[in-house]
Amino acid sequence: LSYGAEVLEKRVMPLAAEIGCDFVELCDASQDEQLDAVFEKVRQKYGRIDTLVHSIAFANREDMGGRFIDISRDGFKLALDISAYSLIAMAKRAEPLMTEGGSIMSLSYYAAEKVMPKYHVMAVAKAALETITKYLANDLGPKGIRVNAISAGPIKTLAAAGVPGIRM
Repeated sequence: LSYGAEVLEKRVMPLAAEIGCDFVELCDASQDEQLDAVFEKVRQKYGRIDTLVHSIAFANREDMGGRFIDISRDGFKLALDISAYSLIAMAKRAEPLMTEGGSIMSLSYYAAEKVMPKYHVMAVAKAALETITKYLANDLGPKGIRVNAISAGPIKTLAAAGVPGIRM
């Protein structure tokens, strides 16, 4: 199994079963054709979307520790693509399915505003995500689609475990 399929099987499927969810799809948010396929499956199954939660972030570990100045160009592109641009890509596909208005929410973090040691490239991605949220709200608000970013604070997750030096 690929890493994504392994995580889906081990972590996501038990949670889906617990709440009676029978619609779970593996999707690489950096691949437009995979996003197209998932949103088409949603359209076929449900016809519309009321709420979209964007809870996706990724950065190479080596681009989060050490010195900020040492972030690699490729690592920067990867973090921004997956952690920020994916909101645009998903909103674009959700918009035609939000026929009765809706809500798009993304998850941010305080590091978008203040320096958080060792969060480096992810902080830049979260700042971009917050700006993207404002521009999407401007585009989609007239259609009754609200777009917001939520910064709930650090949560002990698998992703948080990848941040060097984080303690919870």
